[in-house]
Amino acid sequence: MTTDLITKIHEALAGVNDPELRRPLPDLGMVESVSFANGVATIGILLTISGCPMRDRLGSDISTALSSIDEVESVQINFGVMSEEQLEAVKKLLRGGREKFNPFAQEDSLTRVIGIASGKGGVGKSSVTANLAVAAAARGLNVGILDADVYGHSIPRLMGILDKRPTALNQTFIPVENHGVKVVSMEMFKPNREDPIAYRGPLLHRVLEQLMSDAYWGALDLLLLDLPPGTGDIAISLGQLIPRSEILVVTTPQIAAAEVAERAGRIAFQMKQRLIGVVENMSESPCPHCGEPIALFGSGGGLETSKRLSSLVNYEVPLLAKIPFDSHLRDGGDQGTPAFLSAEGGVIKNSFDELLGALLVRPHSLVGVPLSLHT
Repeated sequence: MTTDLITKIHEALAGVNDPELRRPLPDLGMVESVSFANGVATIGILLTISGCPMRDRLGSDISTALSSIDEVESVQINFGVMSEEQLEAVKKLLRGGREKFNPFAQEDSLTRVIGIASGKGGVGKSSVTANLAVAAAARGLNVGILDADVYGHSIPRLMGILDKRPTALNQTFIPVENHGVKVVSMEMFKPNREDPIAYRGPLLHRVLEQLMSDAYWGALDLLLLDLPPGTGDIAISLGQLIPRSEILVVTTPQIAAAEVAERAGRIAFQMKQRLIGVVENMSESPCPHCGEPIALFGSGGGLETSKRLSSLVNYEVPLLAKIPFDSHLRDGGDQGTPAFLSAEGGVIKNSFDELLGALLVRPHSLVGVPLSLHT
């Protein structure tokens, strides 16, 4: 009877995933021991690190899983910590038995990588990245953001994860998650938030590569890179590290801004990345008093960028969305809750829903194309 009950407990534990790694506890080697006596199930659990932030969540999940077994009246969980050898085994499991590698550069990668680029700063590129990510997560996609704007990283504030640190597993770390989106940023690795980053070109390439390969991202459907403005080292490195990555260009309605935004598209074209579209941010919005449209930053910049880039690459680079100038976008960024999630951000939500819908439709597909099959 006791043997059958122990088997039941093991089966129940197999249905419990580690909250961060999202793999079953037995697969990760986290179940050290299981015993049962006098209605009490005693479980030995090995944590990946001492002081694991998910310890309480893990204990709750285990207790819930074992509550379905009638004979178990109470659960006692004894937490320990993995040895170096056990941690190394976990890392190999997460990497599929391979040594450290960039998962997004592999031929078998199913993750769509999109770089959010701009010709200059101040056009709302990071806000577009954050809101697009939470919009995708709301549709059930597994989404990650890599804050590649090494000098001017703002994604942690926009995503509400200031002062959060990733969980480290030796030379591997787990991205911080909020609003259903996994996030990695250089800010997470600085001793103090106010410390500046002063890296030269060759080191920037290495940093970008490490943030991709050292993180355990899991199975992502979509990875968004918030690129630094302009046409510098990071933009070039992305094209080298992930040749199949795509670029979404953000501009404002001002024609002068469109001329600068075109340069961001040109560097992507030179790196042989596909330009998938243009987003015009801070577009005209209705007056809160009379309802008449107000174009604070002019008009036509997004369409002009689209035309110039389409002419450059010889295929259509459409204007995918016009995000209206809206204070909710700013307020959401300051508060760490993207405007897409705000009850007052209806117009913003619709804009990003439309943008996401346009991005999810790939222009080149085998859907509907007859294939010649020979048997």
